[in-house]
Amino acid sequence: MARKKKKQIKVTLIRSPIGFQPRHRECVRGLGLKRMNHTVVLEDTPSIRGMVNKINYMLRVEEA
Repeated sequence: MARKKKKQIKVTLIRSPIGFQPRHRECVRGLGLKRMNHTVVLEDTPSIRGMVNKINYMLRVEEA
């Protein structure tokens, strides 16, 4: 049987979370981003999309 490949997105932190709201900093950590220009590949789920949309001004998002 062939498995469906799950969609993934590549998220890069392009702005520092220093000086922003604590909830926004928590979203950065929740996405697994640790420093500037750090990139992670995540599964494209509604919960991940919600965090990305909340801090979209700090991120660059691409399809992986």
